[in-house]
Amino acid sequence: MAVREILHMGHPLLRRQARPLTDAERASPELRTLVADMEDTLEAAGGVGLAAPQIGESIRLAIIRIPGGGSRYGELETVPLTVYLNPEIEVLEPETRGFWEGCLSIPGLRGWVERPQAVRVRWLDLEGGTHEARHDGFLATVFQHEFDHLDGRLYPDRMTDLTRLVFESELDRHLADTGEI
Repeated sequence: MAVREILHMGHPLLRRQARPLTDAERASPELRTLVADMEDTLEAAGGVGLAAPQIGESIRLAIIRIPGGGSRYGELETVPLTVYLNPEIEVLEPETRGFWEGCLSIPGLRGWVERPQAVRVRWLDLEGGTHEARHDGFLATVFQHEFDHLDGRLYPDRMTDLTRLVFESELDRHLADTGEI
């Protein structure tokens, strides 16, 4: 399909609440084309998730793919490429944990964000099937981050200490020895 331009922080569409998809839209060939474009864009950008508003479509659609294995966040569970239509997220436990989050719409920066670490996600797939899953730890953070895009939020909105918003190059150079990444 096509790699689409990713909007950057400052673009007004990233601050709008995305609208839910209708049944007719969900069944349309245009939506399948959009999803294919999102997959190509995510692959080209090297991210783990992408929300439709990040490529200029203000609808409640996100895709997530986590390859699993070891990472700077520890051993991760694999999440195959999944399409989330009209997703809902429910916090199951209020206990938070922080991670250095990055975002394709805020290239080159990372911020320390604390989020609840147990969530339940409900969503529709492209065929209209309903799904539900529980995610804990870093995966809970990923889902909250991506679904925040559907509500016009970016991770700096969730930060409580803006002195912990840093360039990735500085994070890697200065914080790697502290074990904070």
